[in-house]
Amino acid sequence: MSDDPEEGMLSWDESVFRDEHVFEIDHVPETFRHRDSQMESLKYALRPAVRGSRPLNVIARGPPGTGKTTAVQKLFSELRAQTDVNVARVNCQVDSTRYSVFSRLFEHVFEYEPPASGISFKKLFGQITDKLVEEDEVLAVALDDVNYLFYEGEASETLYSLLRAHEAHSGAKIGVIVISSDLDLDVIEALDSRVQSVFRPEEVYFNKYGEREIVDILQERVERGFHEDAVGPTVLDRVAELTAEQGGDLRVGIDLLRRAGMHAEMRASRIVEREDVEEAYDKSKYVHLSRHLRGLSDSEQALVEVLAEEQGGRAGDIYEAFHDRSDLGYTRYSEIINKLDQLDIIDAEYTSVDGRGRSRDLTLKYDAEAVLERL
Repeated sequence: MSDDPEEGMLSWDESVFRDEHVFEIDHVPETFRHRDSQMESLKYALRPAVRGSRPLNVIARGPPGTGKTTAVQKLFSELRAQTDVNVARVNCQVDSTRYSVFSRLFEHVFEYEPPASGISFKKLFGQITDKLVEEDEVLAVALDDVNYLFYEGEASETLYSLLRAHEAHSGAKIGVIVISSDLDLDVIEALDSRVQSVFRPEEVYFNKYGEREIVDILQERVERGFHEDAVGPTVLDRVAELTAEQGGDLRVGIDLLRRAGMHAEMRASRIVEREDVEEAYDKSKYVHLSRHLRGLSDSEQALVEVLAEEQGGRAGDIYEAFHDRSDLGYTRYSEIINKLDQLDIIDAEYTSVDGRGRSRDLTLKYDAEAVLERL
């Protein structure tokens, strides 16, 4: 055995990572494990599009980090490479209104952005359908994180326009996949009756991954992302255990592996140890929070900040502090509370107030310090 204390230590130009990009949240893996039945169901729904017909509509539901987006991305990639079907995925966390969804579709169909102003929705919509009919193309649209359209009250109008496109313009063929991670949201029940009558989707459920499945999936990331022997089986098992504790969300595990690797590098070690995982977990467990906060508007973030600073409180009291920063009225304030409640960032419980009827008690569902760090 060598007596050299620096043996096994990284030099300045070395890394434990073979390919750190493998641990980016939007990386699409080459192999997609434990989702064969879901992939077959999605292929079944999309198959008519390959024959030039409108595809079946789909609801893909399941807890966060269970492969819904990856499944659609992989199938869309295959369709682009092997067929003439036009496919477009819209991130509704970013594009949460009907107009912004169709602006994104316009950009996808025409390969340039629509004018920033001066174009009505009707004209925007008409240009998209005209192009599809002119090119005799079928368009498959994935509304990812569709729950955000519901939070903004835009879901019914958006889906109605997409589903009725063939009536507005004869020959337009559009199919819709809606992806939702909000298990409390009944997508069908939450839609207007006029949309329910035409939206008869296939349902594809993505169940939570078990701990051994998490190990199996993350093992491939380890093999592709780290140098050989950098992450041992006991360390990977601990990452999987912590990921399972966070609802089986693979994004937690992927982020945890990356942060643990960075922590090992900080120690100049070639090996990721369990202590690196434990240190990294304090940040990785807030992956959901960081993602939700990034998708909030300035006024929504301002309310979260007030709640963190005030340690929660009655809605009327919190409004005074919020109004000082935003100048927004109480109606919009109440709408923001509802959205944050639906996102599981806050609890908004109705309580009785002596002589004043009922009021809502607002409390953060995360540690206030962790929230302020991420705003």
